[in-house]
Amino acid sequence: MEKLVTLQIDGRSVTVPAGTMIVDAAKKLDIIIPTFCYHPKLKPAGMCRVCLVDVGRPQIDRATNQPVLNEDGTPKIVFGPKLETACTTPVSEGMVVWGATEKVMEARKEILEFLLTSHPLDCPVCDKGGECPLQNLTLKFGPTESRFEFDEKKHLSKHVPLGELIYLDRERCIQCGRCVRFQDQIADDPVIGFSERGRSIQIVSFSEPGFDSIFSGNTTDICPVGALTTADFRFGARTWEMENKASICTQCSVGCNIIYNTRREVKSGKIVIKRVMPRQNEEVNEIWICDKGRFTYHYANSPERLTTPLIRRNGELVRVSWEEAIEFAAQKVKAAGSKLAVIASGRLSNEDLYTLKKFSTEIEGKAILHTTISGGDWVSRVGMAPGSDLSKLEKGSTILVFASDLHEEAPLWWLRVKGAAERGATLIVANARKTRLDKFATHTLRYRYGEEAKALDEIISGKSEISMAVKEAENLVVFYGSDGLGLAQSAYVAEKLAGLLTSTGHTGKPNNGLIAVWQKGNDQGAWELGYKTDQHLEDTISAAMGVYIAGADPVSEDPGLKIALQRAGFIIVQDLFLTDTARLADVVFPAQAVMEREGTAVTGERRMQYYAPAVCEPEGTRPDHSITCAIAQAAGMSLTVATTAEIFEQMTAAPGVFHNITLNQLRETCEQWPRIGRNEVYYAGTAFDNKDGLGVILPLNQDQEKPLPAAIPEAVTVPQGQFLAVPVTRLYDRGGTVITSDMVKERITRNLISLNPKDADKIKAAAGDRILLHLAGRDIEGLLGLDNGQPEGVVLVTRSMGALLSTPALAAVSVIEPATQKS
Repeated sequence: MEKLVTLQIDGRSVTVPAGTMIVDAAKKLDIIIPTFCYHPKLKPAGMCRVCLVDVGRPQIDRATNQPVLNEDGTPKIVFGPKLETACTTPVSEGMVVWGATEKVMEARKEILEFLLTSHPLDCPVCDKGGECPLQNLTLKFGPTESRFEFDEKKHLSKHVPLGELIYLDRERCIQCGRCVRFQDQIADDPVIGFSERGRSIQIVSFSEPGFDSIFSGNTTDICPVGALTTADFRFGARTWEMENKASICTQCSVGCNIIYNTRREVKSGKIVIKRVMPRQNEEVNEIWICDKGRFTYHYANSPERLTTPLIRRNGELVRVSWEEAIEFAAQKVKAAGSKLAVIASGRLSNEDLYTLKKFSTEIEGKAILHTTISGGDWVSRVGMAPGSDLSKLEKGSTILVFASDLHEEAPLWWLRVKGAAERGATLIVANARKTRLDKFATHTLRYRYGEEAKALDEIISGKSEISMAVKEAENLVVFYGSDGLGLAQSAYVAEKLAGLLTSTGHTGKPNNGLIAVWQKGNDQGAWELGYKTDQHLEDTISAAMGVYIAGADPVSEDPGLKIALQRAGFIIVQDLFLTDTARLADVVFPAQAVMEREGTAVTGERRMQYYAPAVCEPEGTRPDHSITCAIAQAAGMSLTVATTAEIFEQMTAAPGVFHNITLNQLRETCEQWPRIGRNEVYYAGTAFDNKDGLGVILPLNQDQEKPLPAAIPEAVTVPQGQFLAVPVTRLYDRGGTVITSDMVKERITRNLISLNPKDADKIKAAAGDRILLHLAGRDIEGLLGLDNGQPEGVVLVTRSMGALLSTPALAAVSVIEPATQKS
């Protein structure tokens, strides 16, 4: 049982766990103890001293070791000669704390005056105005005027790019160290720090490129002044001008809760997104988001967005009316009948996918999920159960991460798994190459690409420490990803891992289960609705009279599908952009982005979440489900056009895991710790409190048909002198919602190909060279990167880098260096 301590703060009693800091205990009572350097997610530092309080403790009789009592029988309280910092002082039984005495208030006033001696009084033009802890606390506790002349202030550089995403105003910095400690303690990217001394001390970047971290934007949220700002929000808007629109990030399968801050622009009159902020959900993303989720929203405003239907005429795609495009597609659908292949991705909402599945069922066609890995049917059966929360995993629990580079595939899961390991959970990382998570692993298991089955046997049937840590765990959570895995390999991996969870009794209870690290935000939702992957998709497409593709770009993932699509009778595509796949289509429909519409999605942890529109949709676009219904109606099918809310009602009325779930359930909230909100910016930063829903973890789907046994994938034979090409996922790929976002253009993966330095030496190549791979009758050319952590004899090929530049599965390749041209 957790030991509890009772104390008094400003005359009010509170009971908290032993080890709690005074500042946190005060927060439980809604008592404000000002802080700048302290943050509830970081280790205490005691740097700014503004949290000084008067602390008294019961006097203890040394002879009896009992409290000395006053005449009235109460403990005698002895106060120290000096004030103490509330952020570094843990509570103790019987403690008495005063934070509003004249002595304390005077100390706070002096600290604030000291901080302001070199701080510019530029609040009217500061981006932090309206949500600035220094501004707010100065008004509440600080001096009313300065005793320093302007010329006596220390002047430093004001517009310093730490990197291309984050700007620093060195005059505004109060040296609280929050940003430095976040990068060190939370992100494990200590790429910024202090330089110089005294009044000249300042934040600098140590990395090249500058501020090289995928979590850099979070430092702007926790900065208590306007020193750190994002490049896209600087001088963009004032906080009181913006509205807060709750949504979820769909760039990966974590499902981070976010807020779109929007404002109606004076010149255009349009409502636009000014910035993306984290929305607290301690069971999903806590109060953090990665930079991909924070900065890629700009794709919605890309001039490359589709806004008009297109039909192919004389070999060219030309603009037409919606009516003409719908009628053209409907005639094609009627002609194809059951020989129409329907392909969708996790970019679509549950409502889109449900509608498309009904469409496919009515024509007796095949509903296919296009994704990089398989096994979602096993996740439906043995995934995370209701009540699960990764933050509850600690000593006694085990986490197995198999074939996944979480730092690149799902950054917030990387943070949360790292946090669990730091709390004492046993972490097992099994991969063919080194990843960022190895540093925190209790055990690492290295295998050869293509020999995943042997590694699984060692974990499941062996008698090693790894095997025992899995079998004897109080809780067991297993992640599997796409590192070197295709559909066949991942289906086998998922089946074996599901069997492991079942045989060891780690299913059907909170904080246990299987998690697939999907590439898209709602891939798991597709599985829950009955979609399946197709390991023979090329043959399926080639044999189809027509292909209907919604929100997917299979050509960019598998060049072999381009030839197959060219054999198909016709192609219908609905998407945001004219993708490589859309360029082959006979008819193209412009769809709407996630921030322009409402819907629901299911995360890899099987949490169903709701999102609402934040901005108006571009004229000429429609929701995906509306496009599908319009085609169906024109084709004489029973599907009729319906709103998202009406489709949600139909979906949750039908049998299955969504049955009887209501929007009110998805929108339910509860008190979370630490407290986040507009009144708490001094305490935990400017992340938003959650007023719009925490989501619901779906019940396990034990009623569905058990997946067919997966065959052991055949090994790939690599001839002498050749290499094994391995597909891997990078965070900043060239997918449509990344490449069209100008903010991250400098972060987009430039190195298509990666080699071990020893292999590079063998072919006399260096980092930055253009390398040619000869693979299955085609050539892949791209820039070379070097990685000591990958095995020799292996070429890593980045997914989603454009047509003809990917490989969907392991393959033998020959490597040629065509030139010495460097980038």
